[in-house]
Amino acid sequence: MTRALIIVDVQNDFCEGGSLAVAGGAAVAANLSAKLSDDAAGEHRWQHVVATQDHHTDPGDHFGNPPDYASSWPVHCVADTFGAEFHPELDTDRVEAVFRKGEYAAAYSGFEGHTAGVGLATWLRERDVTEVDVVGIATDHCVRATALDAVREGFDTTVVLGYTAGVAPETTERAVEELRAAGVHLVETI
Repeated sequence: MTRALIIVDVQNDFCEGGSLAVAGGAAVAANLSAKLSDDAAGEHRWQHVVATQDHHTDPGDHFGNPPDYASSWPVHCVADTFGAEFHPELDTDRVEAVFRKGEYAAAYSGFEGHTAGVGLATWLRERDVTEVDVVGIATDHCVRATALDAVREGFDTTVVLGYTAGVAPETTERAVEELRAAGVHLVETI
């Protein structure tokens, strides 16, 4: 068995001060960095570490004016801007590949992203990954979509809730129930 960590969208625009900030986003970045440091120093839970990145060029009606905060959002994570960069508290030294998504359409799941023309599912299978841990921002949107797609792709999937941040309590609770019903393992910490 080979396990990978999928870090979902820990980007400046999704952390405090960003255009689509989620409370606790910066803490997710810092806590993940500490966990990655522990893992590199001896735990070795993950044989592979990847990250996803919203990377919008012209995503059409994904950007709303005004946004409805359900299917349209304020402008965020525009390609090649500070907002699209990983949060500075996130240590990316162990990240082997970054899967960018959403250039020309809404994209919530990391499995919609690509790196060097290769999709996330293919990349993981090429490395014999069978289990994934999903963390990041936001629990009720991109983390949820990535974990659900991981299950659909046949990966044994765990969401580590203590390393995620959700937009709102109600939508986060609904997302957690949907993940549980889909067979995703839910844990607070690792």
